Amino acid sequence: MATTAPLFYPAVVSVINLVLLVFALVIQGVALVHCVTQRSDAFPAIGTLPKGAWVAILAVCLVLTLLLYRPINLFALIGIAAALIYLLDVRVGLRDMTDGKGFW
Repeated sequence: MATTAPLFYPAVVSVINLVLLVFALVIQGVALVHCVTQRSDAFPAIGTLPKGAWVAILAVCLVLTLLLYRPINLFALIGIAAALIYLLDVRVGLRDMTDGKGFW
């Protein structure tokens, strides 16, 4: 007679979802804090959206990630994408512009 192993996948799935939620919140939070602390005149100078638009995008995605937490949350994925675009593209341009080592 064959016996089955205990079903522990709900616990594993919940841990993975928690890790993904923490990752999403950390990435989005870091991007939002960095965006808020930057000068607003630097954003148009590097050819990107204004500071207000970035703050709005990142803040709305962060709030929706918190409020609509489910295993697969479209707003969390959009928020991660927006935060990574900000951190990997816009932040680099802002850093180059403010430290005087720009590409021009």
